[in-house]
Amino acid sequence: MGIEIERKFLLSDDSWRVAAERSERIAQGYLVGAQALRDGTARASVRVRRSGEQAWLNIKSAQLGIERAEFEYPMPLADAEEMLATLCDGVLEKIRHHVTVDGALFEIDEFFGENAGLVVAEIELTSPDAAFPQPSWLGREVSHLVRYFNVNLIAHPYAHWTQDERDAAREPTAC
Repeated sequence: MGIEIERKFLLSDDSWRVAAERSERIAQGYLVGAQALRDGTARASVRVRRSGEQAWLNIKSAQLGIERAEFEYPMPLADAEEMLATLCDGVLEKIRHHVTVDGALFEIDEFFGENAGLVVAEIELTSPDAAFPQPSWLGREVSHLVRYFNVNLIAHPYAHWTQDERDAAREPTAC
């Protein structure tokens, strides 16, 4: 079983952009999404993701926190395109920028569509308490706020958030 240990942060400024090594456009949709997770009828989110000419099926356990079970399988691009077009409730689009700081990879996601304006940095770690660099552009941690999970951005996009939600001031009872 794969375990993903990931922390997510808002950004305090755009100074990370000069260090971006590469960027890729990503489209993803959920076969089992936020509503099923909220009503307790699903124990995992199931995602289809396309990046360039590659595609994957991803399954993540439905639990809060920075540590979750994760499984990822490559799939034919044509199958992913069909699933995104016909089986998903919506498609989330973003550009993922890769920035390495002191040997640690930060993946910075810049969202489009109804999530335009949202930019978050993620870092995968080897253990929940692993040390990692804290560049000046790294802002408030939002790892435990479910509205920042990609699965929730389709049902409750950034364009519909209150100012308190945008400032990560509080977590709503429903996304």
